[in-house]
Amino acid sequence: MNSDSPTRPDARERDWVHAALALLEQESARSADTHLLRLDFPGFPGIAFYFKDEASHPTGSLKHRLARSLFLYALCNGRLRQGQTVVDASSGSTAISEAWFARLLGLPFIAVMPACTAPQKIHAVQALGGRCDLVEDPAQVHARAARHAAEGACHLDQFGLAERATDWRGNNNIAESIIGQMRREAQHEPTWIVCGAGTGGTSATIGRYLRYRRLATRLCVAEPTGSGYVHGWRTRDRNAVASRPTVIEGIGRPKVEPGFLFDVVDAVVEVDDAASIAAAMQLETLLDSRYGGSSGTNFAACLTLATRMRDAGERGSIVSLLCDRGKRYCDTLFDAGWRRDHGIEIAPWQAAIAKALESGTLVPPG
Repeated sequence: MNSDSPTRPDARERDWVHAALALLEQESARSADTHLLRLDFPGFPGIAFYFKDEASHPTGSLKHRLARSLFLYALCNGRLRQGQTVVDASSGSTAISEAWFARLLGLPFIAVMPACTAPQKIHAVQALGGRCDLVEDPAQVHARAARHAAEGACHLDQFGLAERATDWRGNNNIAESIIGQMRREAQHEPTWIVCGAGTGGTSATIGRYLRYRRLATRLCVAEPTGSGYVHGWRTRDRNAVASRPTVIEGIGRPKVEPGFLFDVVDAVVEVDDAASIAAAMQLETLLDSRYGGSSGTNFAACLTLATRMRDAGERGSIVSLLCDRGKRYCDTLFDAGWRRDHGIEIAPWQAAIAKALESGTLVPPG
């Protein structure tokens, strides 16, 4: 009997994996690259600001790239089977992208999310056919995801696998895309690339790629004040924990995740939550489109770096990421009543950021 007979269970499973990989390849071919938007400000002559609009992905965030990579990694490592439930722990954007890809492959999906996740994100996962398992204690999302995995689900494990699931040498990763799009710009080799650190995968990919390509570009991680990454990077302590919470979803992890690589990061800039929200609102004014709080965190860090460059007489370019769509936060960050309930006053930061664009110096209020 032919051992490769298509009637054998292992052959049918292999055929399904091949079909799933083909679907992911087709999806990638249908997706155009995301735009790189340029802004120039009077206060920063000789310093060009670029924003990679990752919110334009079909699932509305930079996590679209990660979700595709995680599914590819699970399929090619033999971890994902036909009909198997897929699970991951996520505060929202990754879960939305994973739910989208699970639907593409015809697989059930469970998102383990903190109960405080923005309602718009929860609804988005559900609209894609996913189920949300809401956990009151955010520190327990990993344990809950592991419980689902123990019951037979495939754990995509964005926090444990992000930095290895993405091909950092190229294959249209975000770093390769940025450098390729900058090639014809006057200041084609960025002085800085700025990103946040959720799983640590994006910063690991960018940092590795910059070294692989032998570029002088430096990598800055923009983080909410007092996050686990802030303390961990400064002390090189992988057991470091956050000293204060944040309302900026997707970044500001309470602890250092396995995918965060200290040694590929050149600087970490802390950004207060109020500054992140104010900067996100400024981006909406500048770009006529609303982006989430982590995009504001990145923009505020860009202004801090640009202030340092201007003071040092440096010219160059700064590239950052627009991470996700702001409509997901209409009931939270962009709601004045919600901010008041959380004791967040953004007016002083709005004034400071607007002044910085004219003066070239970001001065924290108060």
